[in-house]
Amino acid sequence: MESGGGARVRRQLQAVGRVAAYLGGGFLVLSAASTAAVRSLRYLSDTNQRKFATPCGSCKGKGTYPCRLCRGSSTVEWSPLYDPVFINPCLCPTCDGTRVQRCLNCLGKCYA
Repeated sequence: MESGGGARVRRQLQAVGRVAAYLGGGFLVLSAASTAAVRSLRYLSDTNQRKFATPCGSCKGKGTYPCRLCRGSSTVEWSPLYDPVFINPCLCPTCDGTRVQRCLNCLGKCYA
């Protein structure tokens, strides 16, 4: 008698597993489809905006400008205490040593 009851429980668990797999797969497919749709709409919106927008006035359409903190030297002088004897050159935290920073007006998109 117990083997018949175990087989029934096993079939019920398999049915629950199938339903869970179908729901999980459906959710995955819907998620991928919505992500693709949102990305394509965002791409179309950006290209349309770029076509008709004026260039950014701050970066003149480049998307970046020279770093204003390090003034293009890629390092800043730093001292833990105000002590003119121990001044350490450190990597610029704004540009990370690249000497340019992304335009804060257009966020690097080159148009305002």
